[in-house]
Amino acid sequence: MDMNGKRALVFGASGGIGGAVAAALTARGAEVTGVSRSDGLDLTDVAATEGVLEALEPTFDIVMIATGKLDGAGEPPEKSLKALSAAAMADQYAVNCIGPAMILRHVPRLLHRDRPGFCGVLSARVGSIGDNRLGGWYSYRAAKAALNQIVHGAAIEVARTHPQAVLASLHPGTVATSFTSGFQDRDKLDPPEAARRLIDVLTGLTPDQTGTFWDHAGKEVVW
Repeated sequence: MDMNGKRALVFGASGGIGGAVAAALTARGAEVTGVSRSDGLDLTDVAATEGVLEALEPTFDIVMIATGKLDGAGEPPEKSLKALSAAAMADQYAVNCIGPAMILRHVPRLLHRDRPGFCGVLSARVGSIGDNRLGGWYSYRAAKAALNQIVHGAAIEVARTHPQAVLASLHPGTVATSFTSGFQDRDKLDPPEAARRLIDVLTGLTPDQTGTFWDHAGKEVVW
């Protein structure tokens, strides 16, 4: 997709993936607005997040929500049921589901109504219920599964007023950032490569594919 003259909005622009997405879009000629904690974005503070969102001047061609966290209340992903805690679950939902949902509330205002528009939301394959064969990671999995439901429902609603829009959940793979520094994976992607893939996958989707879930390799992920 030709990005020259396009406007892009990236939430989580100070993070490893979000920063790489912002840089990749800029390199392709897009005018990028990055939003991060330094701008007052705090997904655990609805009022603060709302203030940041209301100050944004529409409209954008691409919106990328590249926010999230792996731990819950400072605790690593659970390996067993006995490790579950209410605090960790609440924290996971606040950052990985409720926060992005509050951003999605503004997407109808931020996207064009009369031309193609794209909104990608970083999810994770472990949020897929159908793909879960290992168990564990209860809070993170549940929060991402809830986020996927929000994205799917939002896509249905947005399509009524924005027939050329595409909303999608995106799995970025395991990316070599501070987010995954504690996990060994020989197949980790460099952030620039992950960003390139995510942008290509998102902008390659058509309106009849809105509300779906895709990985960085362009393969659809089951819910």
